Amino acid sequence: MAITAEQSIAQRQAEGDAQYRAVLAYVLGAGSQTDGAYEAELRVFRSVLALGRTLLRLFFEQRAAVRPVGPVTAADGPVLTYHDRRPVTYLSVFGKIVFRRHAFTAPGQAVVYPLDAELSLPERCYSDLLREWSGFGSADGSFREVVAMLERILGWPLSVQALETTAREDAVDVAAFYERPVEAETAVAEAATILVAQADGKGVPVVQPAPTARPARRGKGAPPNRLREAVVTALYTIQPYPRTPEEVTAVLLRETDRPAPNPRPRPINKELRATLDGKAVALARLAARAQRRDGPQIVDRVALTDGAHALQDQLRAALPAHTLILDIIHAVEYLWAAGNALLGERHPERTAWVHDHLLALLRGQVDTVVTALPTAAAEPTLSTTRRDTVATTIGYYQRNTPFMRYDQYLARGWPIGTGVVESACGHLVKDRMQQAGMRWTKDGAHAILDLRAIRLTDDWDPYWAFHRQRQHRRLYGSSATTPPPPDAQFLASATAA
Repeated sequence: MAITAEQSIAQRQAEGDAQYRAVLAYVLGAGSQTDGAYEAELRVFRSVLALGRTLLRLFFEQRAAVRPVGPVTAADGPVLTYHDRRPVTYLSVFGKIVFRRHAFTAPGQAVVYPLDAELSLPERCYSDLLREWSGFGSADGSFREVVAMLERILGWPLSVQALETTAREDAVDVAAFYERPVEAETAVAEAATILVAQADGKGVPVVQPAPTARPARRGKGAPPNRLREAVVTALYTIQPYPRTPEEVTAVLLRETDRPAPNPRPRPINKELRATLDGKAVALARLAARAQRRDGPQIVDRVALTDGAHALQDQLRAALPAHTLILDIIHAVEYLWAAGNALLGERHPERTAWVHDHLLALLRGQVDTVVTALPTAAAEPTLSTTRRDTVATTIGYYQRNTPFMRYDQYLARGWPIGTGVVESACGHLVKDRMQQAGMRWTKDGAHAILDLRAIRLTDDWDPYWAFHRQRQHRRLYGSSATTPPPPDAQFLASATAA
């Protein structure tokens, strides 16, 4: 004989009461007197998880017991009639829960469950909280590691495939999140008058699509997969930070006797993105976002890259109002290469030679350095290989001279290094996407790159609220007011108390 909704609710209440009393009896009873802290903590935690599952099921059942009042209509207007109560599976952080809710339908119409919209249930069984936790972990570590960690904590397993699928589903709103109007900057940010764009690339190992015809025999040693460039972009505002060439030289060469520098301003509202769709797509998206970030408070606009021609050309085309700057670190690397070629890596005067030439570069005297290098390379004892190294540095500087007016950049307080995007290439892309044995599909890589960018820029909670609102509109055709994350609410109430 089937039990009624009221009987089921009463049964859940009894179960919850019994579970609570059981854990309380353990804590206060003789059984806990011989346990250590580890054993007690684990037992209480498992008991709380079991109690949570009972309470959450009670929450759903008492909400599902109430039949909607008034007419229920389909999306296109027809009034639906009551049909029956149908089950739905909800996989929560406490485990799987199945409950029945009221269903309404009509001939030729899909079944409608009003409670699904009231609860903002996701389309598939995985709860938003479970997906948020797993996505947060997957943005940082491998899917297998996240599965193992969740099973260790929650006591039941998820599949790697489930995490891969939910990551793709939960990354769909990242582009829309970044297309929102930028909120008014705070008083601290108002001094950030420089709008900075940076771009670089990093390889991602991708799975090759299956060939439509039988491929030719793969040659010995030919890799079945290859790296595909993820174009990484960074956008932020920053306050001016004037420096002298002497100060920057001392920092770059790590001179121990240099005076303590003034506090360096930090990037504000930093946005990181990465895509496998190529430079044109990445830079068009960067340009659109830069336009949104621009405004009357912006005085200067700069763009930084390494010396790669293709990236420089496309960046200049995408951001014509931005002054292109060659990353100083790349310029210094070429200078060290020339110094090593001319003097040798162990020559006692090598550092002094680099110091003098670097100081000249930072003073805007690129032509002087370019003129001096061929004379030094004409030394008869120099090998052809070393001359070629010097010639490479000369060519690099000649090509990039228009972007090496470092004296002007420093005087205006502009950044001259691509540290933000270089760090993003390593932290955003390499640390997650190039772990041992990893191979990615394009869609899977994009999902993780998007979620990882959201996490690294501390936008996770705002994005998740934004994503849940858009998910609700897609599923139920109406907006939902998403409250702050529960943890934030509990923390605020605890702090207030």
